[in-house]
Amino acid sequence: MRIAPEGRVFVLIGVALLLVFVVVATRLGGYWMALPVAWLPIALWIPAFFRDPSRDGPRGDHLALAPADGRVVSIVEIEEPDVVQGRALRIAVFMNVFNVHVNRHPVSGTVIHRDYRPGRFFNASLDKSSADNERMSLGVRGARGPVLIRQIAGLVARRIVTDPAEGARVEQGTRLGLIRFGSRVDTYLPAGAQPRVRVGDRTRAGVTVIAEWPS
Repeated sequence: MRIAPEGRVFVLIGVALLLVFVVVATRLGGYWMALPVAWLPIALWIPAFFRDPSRDGPRGDHLALAPADGRVVSIVEIEEPDVVQGRALRIAVFMNVFNVHVNRHPVSGTVIHRDYRPGRFFNASLDKSSADNERMSLGVRGARGPVLIRQIAGLVARRIVTDPAEGARVEQGTRLGLIRFGSRVDTYLPAGAQPRVRVGDRTRAGVTVIAEWPS
């Protein structure tokens, strides 16, 4: 199983603590034996959280792919002034702590905008988190117009990783970044995009088609 680079130190810490707890329990016995047993599920969950599986799926300039694994919590038309600069179709995907947290580019294009804003840490499934929470906004000029991808921190997320620099060329389905420990990713698509998912649907980053432009 491939592990995202940001998770390797956490995996090592988890394994090291498990070994320490095993040594303590072996020496002291009794109720101490419960310590490694209680920690084992956490030590196993940490590498699972930071897993970075290969993803192959449909590709094309007429498609927008899911940027995150998770559940669609909102599909609305909204004004987006920074990148789309007009009416946009916003599709929000909420990631829980058991989802893959590596994010992927929904479209190919050139990065034209990066904007990090500190903020609060409301539950990322709530709509107000899009405006109030810590977030990183990435604008990509694609074949069908500018697309905004917004990584939003959740209740326990405190670290957003966004890979490409402004001016970089990015490819659909490749890694965009990562958010640690539960969060949300909103995708703002320009005029003409038609949703191909519904609220409640499950998505896989780089595989699920969330919207499509007519050919």
